[in-house]
Amino acid sequence: MTKASPIAHTYNGLRVFVTGHTGFKGAWLSLWLSEMGAHVAGFSTSVPTTPSAFELFGAGAVKRDLRGDITDAPAVLAAMQDFAPDLVFHLAAQPIVRRAVRDPLESFSVNVIGTAAVLEAVRQTPSVRACLVITSDKVYLNDNAGRAFTEDDRLGGHEPYGASKAAAEIVTATYRSAGFHRGAGSVNPCVVATARAGNVIGGGDWAADRLIPDAVRAITEGTPIIIRNPRATRPWQHVLEPLGGYLLFADRLLSSPETMPPALNFGPGAEAEQDVETVVRRFLTEMQPFAADLRIEPDTSGAEATRLMVDSSLARRSLGWAPAWSWDQAIARIADWHRALLSGDADIAALTRDQIRAYREGGTVDAFR
Repeated sequence: MTKASPIAHTYNGLRVFVTGHTGFKGAWLSLWLSEMGAHVAGFSTSVPTTPSAFELFGAGAVKRDLRGDITDAPAVLAAMQDFAPDLVFHLAAQPIVRRAVRDPLESFSVNVIGTAAVLEAVRQTPSVRACLVITSDKVYLNDNAGRAFTEDDRLGGHEPYGASKAAAEIVTATYRSAGFHRGAGSVNPCVVATARAGNVIGGGDWAADRLIPDAVRAITEGTPIIIRNPRATRPWQHVLEPLGGYLLFADRLLSSPETMPPALNFGPGAEAEQDVETVVRRFLTEMQPFAADLRIEPDTSGAEATRLMVDSSLARRSLGWAPAWSWDQAIARIADWHRALLSGDADIAALTRDQIRAYREGGTVDAFR
């Protein structure tokens, strides 16, 4: 980084174990950690997409690039104990709602058993001081009433993805229990918390059945952009917004865990709640001269909620965290990133680092500057 921010002093030299480091969010997080001087080990099954954020800018950010099944508890334990991290970020997941509907057992296995495997490894690895489990805003039992969910709201799920993430929250709550650790004879009953965010967008996401990745694929392949739920609204936020929240949260879990809640929401303000069609049309405007047609093909499966918002007031109060970029600023940044990639003459790793720098220096959180 061009200068040492206050939070960089925490992460400089810190040993950080990131599960799911080859995914979209994992690659961005690993790069940001590396920029602050952290020593990062990543554990993932594989690189999930081609192309991938990891291959474009994330691979150089990790000191150890480890492959393994997150549900294989002995493999996770061996990798974690060998690296001896100070901090664990657990991002590895099956993150696609429609895929979970098609194969619910996969999602329950990866998202629930995988979380338990990571937390088992944490409690048997003495070096770990804190673990932050990343779940989703879909952990809440959603009645589509439009009310923003708070951390105390009821957990649940009407579809397998949300249900699996709610179950991961319950598993994590068990591993926060001092009574459990006494009974289990844990080597390391360390600090554990969860972070809940969703509908994250940014350059380098090529996952299936996601809005911006589907739009980028349509542009590059010369096919129409298919919109399944044009009036469905989501709180759109750039990937750096929740990642900044995770970094702040983990910093406080390391320094003052007794002051931190067990879970925090990270979402944008109400102005970011835009419908799908509005977001796609704005993205296409920003992507000029690259273009694609739109086609609406309604989804009748009922897999996804029509409205979903979280209340991030607790994160604002406890961390001083607040979103830095509006939804249209986020769209502009993403379009900048993908236009540069499609133009074929840009250093994507440097561009990604520049966006991290712009976010931290021009944002709302003093600790990043």
